[in-house]
Amino acid sequence: MSPPLIGIVGSAGAYGRWLRRFFETRMGLPVIGHDPADPDSLPEAELARRAEVLIFSAPIRHTAALIERYVELANGGEAGRLWLDVTSIKAAPIAAMLRSRAEVVGLHPMTAPPKSPTLKGRVTVVCEARLEAWRPWLGDFLHALEGEYVRAEPGQHDRIMALVQAMVHASHLAQAGVLREQAGQVGALAELLPFRSASFEMDAAILARILSLNPAIYEDIQFGNPHAHEILTALHAQIGRMAALVGEGGDAARAAFRAEFLSGNREALGTRVLADGNYSYERLGYLLADLAGARAMSVHLPEDRPGSLRALLHVFERHGVSLSSIHSSRTPEGEVHFRIGFDADVEADALGRAAADIDASGIGRVLAVGR
Repeated sequence: MSPPLIGIVGSAGAYGRWLRRFFETRMGLPVIGHDPADPDSLPEAELARRAEVLIFSAPIRHTAALIERYVELANGGEAGRLWLDVTSIKAAPIAAMLRSRAEVVGLHPMTAPPKSPTLKGRVTVVCEARLEAWRPWLGDFLHALEGEYVRAEPGQHDRIMALVQAMVHASHLAQAGVLREQAGQVGALAELLPFRSASFEMDAAILARILSLNPAIYEDIQFGNPHAHEILTALHAQIGRMAALVGEGGDAARAAFRAEFLSGNREALGTRVLADGNYSYERLGYLLADLAGARAMSVHLPEDRPGSLRALLHVFERHGVSLSSIHSSRTPEGEVHFRIGFDADVEADALGRAAADIDASGIGRVLAVGR
């Protein structure tokens, strides 16, 4: 199969832009697209005619109708081609794509467009609806994406997402609402964080993440999933039952609380799941503790080559500075930054000399030093 021409419906959106960069830089494929927000993009009819792999990357509420329009525009010319979508709901978009003559696969990356060039370490749900000739190419595409893949039927996907996405988002949005209502008595979130537990800090980070991204996505995840109302109703009943028991007080209410919310849920989840989850929580707690340390240095290594990190660490060894932690992250521009933590009693002058040495040697660029 010769390298296909990639078409993106929604090419000016966040995922559309990310996908364009991915196909062009990681797979070396030509990309065309249409987006109402980009006056220089191709007309829809031309995109439907030319694209050999057509990807729908549009708001959830519009995706199914948009696909229907492209079925009409393609008018059978899509036969032998591949259509994909990357929305958070799968049943309706896949049903719409199946009304075409193209091969059809639904994809759901379980992340906002990452800062990294691939989906390495990120889960992506794959719903194969009609796939034959394009199976080898799809395998190459998924391999290049570097994601972690789980297969599902469209209906199964949507029911699971009502729990994994709709319920989780709703829980945190409700927490944000309670925090807003209580701010007059105890202060805003920033004033509560000095009193944080690891659990509160994680929840605060999640609700901040949700409220920082495109609100239309989170609205559509609730209103576009046909199973969300059922799950939110069940969540409301659980919280209501808990509030009723706490309001009732007394030994009988406490016993019911223990039986229903502690013992019952513990037994339902199982020993292995609880052990694994508790271990993950502890790891996140250690990470948060590391990141809270004031004695730290942020460094960017401009040359991504074997031995770069070893050379950086040798600088600290040469200046007699011991490290307590090291973590990496990416900036919005895609640069990899290392955050290096030190013990509280590290000698400030030695740390300053190490920072100057890093800058002067060209090994890295010191971005910040916390003392």
